[in-house]
Amino acid sequence: MVQIIASDMDGTLLNDEMVISPGNAAAIKHAQSLGVHFVVSSGRSLEEIKPLIQAADITCPMITLNGAIVLDENAKMISAAPIPDTVAKKIIVSLHKKGLYFEVITDKGVCSDDKAKRIENFAELLASISPDTSYKLAVTLASARMELMNINYVDNYMDLVDDPHTMICKIVVFSQEGMKVLGPIKDELSKDKNLVITSSGSRNIEINHVNAQKGVALAAFADSLNIPMDNVMAIGDNNNDASMIKAAGISYAVGNATDEIKMLAKHLTVNNTEDGVGKAIEEVLATQN
Repeated sequence: MVQIIASDMDGTLLNDEMVISPGNAAAIKHAQSLGVHFVVSSGRSLEEIKPLIQAADITCPMITLNGAIVLDENAKMISAAPIPDTVAKKIIVSLHKKGLYFEVITDKGVCSDDKAKRIENFAELLASISPDTSYKLAVTLASARMELMNINYVDNYMDLVDDPHTMICKIVVFSQEGMKVLGPIKDELSKDKNLVITSSGSRNIEINHVNAQKGVALAAFADSLNIPMDNVMAIGDNNNDASMIKAAGISYAVGNATDEIKMLAKHLTVNNTEDGVGKAIEEVLATQN
């Protein structure tokens, strides 16, 4: 019997317009009405998640930043697993030397030191998700979305590390050349046992503390409710979903998921653009009637 449902956002819960569809929202609310706990499990920050779930009239706990910060339905912090300051400094220095654009996500939000690059990266994401969207239109859409996301623009990332009241929760590195550039960086950083390196797409890598994994956070959340993992359902599409797909007793990959996630998941649903999350939820709920 499913008691918790955890869903990734990008490429899973969100459609090609980067919103939660009415079909997915209806299925989530149906599950909640039956007493099932729905949890968003995302690489995104609270500031990026909140407008999206509010637009769909959904209230739920949130596993954010791949598990670096877990929040209850009122956005109160339950747990945190930040990157140690000394480690964060080394990563920041190394990435700057390589000339790569990256963002630092703290417990206070997403931080960027280059607004133009931030818009460019988001525009390329929109264009890749929706091939019918021209790059020019994607830039316009990205610029508008940036205003809604409360991005914090900073002059120097080191100021964030040196602030004793700020936690460095995740560092995301981008390259349009994908793993050709990012692969060697991932291999280098993976040697540090304090870190876990995942990805939410082919053009980024996400650097977290080793305890900041979706599967670890989901298991801890279930344990806090005395719910066995056999009664937990997870839905995802990409590399940073692997840990929760492995941990959950009931696991689904959306149709557009990577081959790795499809191999790990016990079930397959349709694409994110076809209400894959909603259909998976209803399929599982139907077996409980």
